[in-house]
Amino acid sequence: MKLVKTTDVEKNVVELEISVPAEEFNAAVNAVYTKKAAQINVPGFRKGKAPRKIIEKMYGESIFWDDAVSALYPTAYEDAVREAKIQPVDRADVEVTSVSVADGFTFKAKVTVKPEVSVNEYKGLIVAKKSTAVTEEEVDTELKGYQTRNARMLDIDDRETQNGDTVVFDFEGFIDGKPFDGGKAEGYTLKLGSGQFIPGFEEQMVGKKIDEEFSVNVTFPEEYHAKELKGQPAEFKIKLHNIKVEELPEINDDFIKDISDFDTVDAFREDLKKKVAERKERDADADLNDKLSQAVADLVIADIPACMFENEINANLQGFENRMASQGISLQQYLEITGSNMEDMRNMFKERADRDVKLRLALEKIAELEGIIIEDSEVDAEYEKFSKEMKTPVERIKNDAVTEKIIKELSIDKAFECVKNNAIITEETVVEPKKAPARKPRKKKTSEKQNEQQEVATEEKATE
Repeated sequence: MKLVKTTDVEKNVVELEISVPAEEFNAAVNAVYTKKAAQINVPGFRKGKAPRKIIEKMYGESIFWDDAVSALYPTAYEDAVREAKIQPVDRADVEVTSVSVADGFTFKAKVTVKPEVSVNEYKGLIVAKKSTAVTEEEVDTELKGYQTRNARMLDIDDRETQNGDTVVFDFEGFIDGKPFDGGKAEGYTLKLGSGQFIPGFEEQMVGKKIDEEFSVNVTFPEEYHAKELKGQPAEFKIKLHNIKVEELPEINDDFIKDISDFDTVDAFREDLKKKVAERKERDADADLNDKLSQAVADLVIADIPACMFENEINANLQGFENRMASQGISLQQYLEITGSNMEDMRNMFKERADRDVKLRLALEKIAELEGIIIEDSEVDAEYEKFSKEMKTPVERIKNDAVTEKIIKELSIDKAFECVKNNAIITEETVVEPKKAPARKPRKKKTSEKQNEQQEVATEEKATE
């Protein structure tokens, strides 16, 4: 491979002119011939035994050229990129300019490259960390969760339904007197007031008796996910079967013994407080990292190519699609369920992609400015981790490309730690609402005239 010329086409776009000598090209052509000869029929020769010259004479000299060029291009391009000392951020636009057995082949690769980046004042960033103090109310909420999860459902048959009851019923929905898909169920369980159904439905379930049959009339919201039901008035015919209420267990030492390894409520509360503190610490640290990431991203000064943002959105979209697929839902199904489209999806990832691209550029620059070095032992540790996760020997996954990626990722991680270690981290204070002071009752002032009238009344009463 020879890098013939490097040309700056426009801002952050470079064109490489690359040549591959005849010797390499002919070796690649011969390799393609050896691989494909068995698939080519030539009269007078057994399959796979026809000489290369005979095949080229019958089908044209260039019959194997395209495959040979495709085989040589990746390595030639990567070598040229290293020699030119550029960092592509998008796929190259490739044009083969000449091919011949005598001279090999040449091609041009036009590619968008990483922009020049400036990051100033990344040390001393001021960021507030969420408070991790645990209040008694938070412990109460955790304890309430255990109480609720251990509640019993009691059947009620001596009254009508009330908000908060859990009811079991059959229903069938109609629009213009005709049933619609997905509008029917038997033995459905619903907690009234939970907001699980469309507005107006649950309210009309209140005040009903067991075995009562009645109708509920509602209108589907305009933003409802099923297009054919949006804004449509509907009638649901209901038959009520059961009314149930939730009975919460009393929180005492016996209850705590039943649900945990602790003997008393106080001991269990202390453990809950510790767990809440640990969770709040994790959440606070994650929030702090997020704030720091945004702060660092905001420091970037660069003409960032649009393709970098688009590629980040594409990567996020692909990751989302993979996560949905793991749950048995295709992206198209998700779009139909949510009533959205691909433009909505891309917009959903746009803000995060904008930040992440800038953050990565910033951290790469900081790693360079700080002279961060990754030791071989650190790279080996990452390989060992990958090996365990993939259940594959290190030797099978270790190569220059993977090593380069590991070094870059570790450098970025260390650059972020550098920013975090040099940041000024304050703690958010939670201001409890002040209770209004108790007001003393005001004594009513009486006028002098009222006092005189009171004295006269008292004298008259005494005279009587």
